[in-house]
Amino acid sequence: MPIDVQTAIGADLGETTFGWTASDVLLYHLALGAGDPPTDPRELRYVYESGLRVLPTFATVAPNFRTFEPPAVSFPGIDIDLAKVVHGTQEVVVHRPIPVEGKAVARSRITDVLDKGKAAVIRQETEVTDPSGDPLWTARSSIFARGEGGFGGERGTSDRVELPDREPDFVLDTPTLPQQALLYRLCGDRNPLHADPEFARAAGFDLPILHGLCTYGIVAKAVTDALLDADVTRVGAWSAKFAGIMLPGETLRTRVWRDGDRLLVTACSLDRGEAPVLSDAVLHPAQLLP
Repeated sequence: MPIDVQTAIGADLGETTFGWTASDVLLYHLALGAGDPPTDPRELRYVYESGLRVLPTFATVAPNFRTFEPPAVSFPGIDIDLAKVVHGTQEVVVHRPIPVEGKAVARSRITDVLDKGKAAVIRQETEVTDPSGDPLWTARSSIFARGEGGFGGERGTSDRVELPDREPDFVLDTPTLPQQALLYRLCGDRNPLHADPEFARAAGFDLPILHGLCTYGIVAKAVTDALLDADVTRVGAWSAKFAGIMLPGETLRTRVWRDGDRLLVTACSLDRGEAPVLSDAVLHPAQLLP
């Protein structure tokens, strides 16, 4: 059905109460490839209960960790075939370190719907608090719905992040596992695009692709490990645009530039001629958040 912009923008998507345990955090970190090598004290912060800390990108899976059905793209004024949808952007802002276990309340709304001509971009914001109402994190995301544009809406402005005109300060290579997507889907995203070859071909891909949010988490971990001494509490915000697909088993190459207090990041697939995977990515250290 055509997108009803007037109904969609500002729509309240309701309130969700959820919880998580240390086991959920451990599984999430393992699904990102943490624990290699298993005797490294810094890796054990991710995969062992003693001294466990939570990578802020856990916020992207925590509300849906026990979801066992493929997601539906159905909101007020919006009903889209899942096969047409890819993740566009993701941002997580943590207001304090995420507890190893806890309960929370999420309140979500549609903030904008943009008309890109051949596609629609749907932006969503979720505020998460603990049961007493104290803020935990804010998540902002967008999805890119192919074939759903042309409804006469606003196109929106560019949000490109300009990179310094010099070589990156750091280059990080991170291999992924052939079964990475099969592990990551246990964190709640059961979209068959990441497991079913037939579904992937119908969606226009030769093979099942890695979840964009898995790549998002892997790169956040790589940058945290290399530049922040694997101290997840030093990450205040992490945002990125999904610039292309990543196939399980490929190696990610992450480039990082220091830009004042920010870290500017891009990531590509080495196996496909450095094809872009993440762009316009920015990490803000926690102590610099307002």
